[in-house]
Amino acid sequence: MVSNILVIGATGNVGREVVRLLSVVDYPVTAAVRNIIDAQTSFGSNIRCVPFDFTSPDTFTDAFAGINKLFLVRPPAIADIHKITPALEAAKRSGVEEIVFLSIIGADKNRIVPHYAIERSIEQLNIPAVFLRCSFFMQNLNTTHREDIRLRQRLFMPAGNGRTSFIDVRDIAAVAVKFLTEEYHQSQELSEINRAYQLTGPVALTYSEVATTFTNVLGRPIHYTNPSIPIFIWEMLRQGFPLQFILVMVGIYTTARFGLADMVTTDVQQLLGRSPISMQQYVEDYGECWLQSQPTAVR
Repeated sequence: MVSNILVIGATGNVGREVVRLLSVVDYPVTAAVRNIIDAQTSFGSNIRCVPFDFTSPDTFTDAFAGINKLFLVRPPAIADIHKITPALEAAKRSGVEEIVFLSIIGADKNRIVPHYAIERSIEQLNIPAVFLRCSFFMQNLNTTHREDIRLRQRLFMPAGNGRTSFIDVRDIAAVAVKFLTEEYHQSQELSEINRAYQLTGPVALTYSEVATTFTNVLGRPIHYTNPSIPIFIWEMLRQGFPLQFILVMVGIYTTARFGLADMVTTDVQQLLGRSPISMQQYVEDYGECWLQSQPTAVR
């Protein structure tokens, strides 16, 4: 049976790619968005968009109506689990039968990150769920850090010399679509229906090695500056990033600094039947994003 799929976080890096892949195979997909006009302009007329806001319960009924499966991304601006659980409960009441949640590596052990509490909240719903615990997104380099690379020729993050198993969001989306379009849980007991996968790239790299890849592909020197945490916070505030968002980044980069982000798994290889996308391939594919002339649209 073909499921009706709702993508929450449809305008983000991973969500947008999930929507694209589902539309390519003609799956009935709906994008849950805060701004309908902007989303419809972005997605075009082929993608159905519905208003959705975790902080507006009056958007829940229409968004979940007729939906069987849910792809869930935590909004970066929301860290309080109590602002997310009402929507999850509404999804279950509406008949959602499975949730694929975009989580992060280590969420099962790290009670500080909001993903830990969200995973526990989903488990309490007693419906099948898949937790995609992902490493650091390569695409953060062409979104959050794009201007630092493009204009200032630098990778500006306080990650020390630790290694990170960067993953391309196109691989994450491909794995998510696999679970959203295939039946994995029909014969399983309820206690076994929540599965977790650790999604990483093919190798763990230092940011100095990433800078070398950028230098080689772009044909101009890109340097890794490794600022202190206070300098990083000050500079990101100066660039206009919200403090809460910056603090989440600090947590991620501190994890790398302490050598806790270097896990490399074979889950992507096993699930997709191919190797994960490499850092070099990613930089080559997104090279236009860091041209020093007029900025181009992110793919």
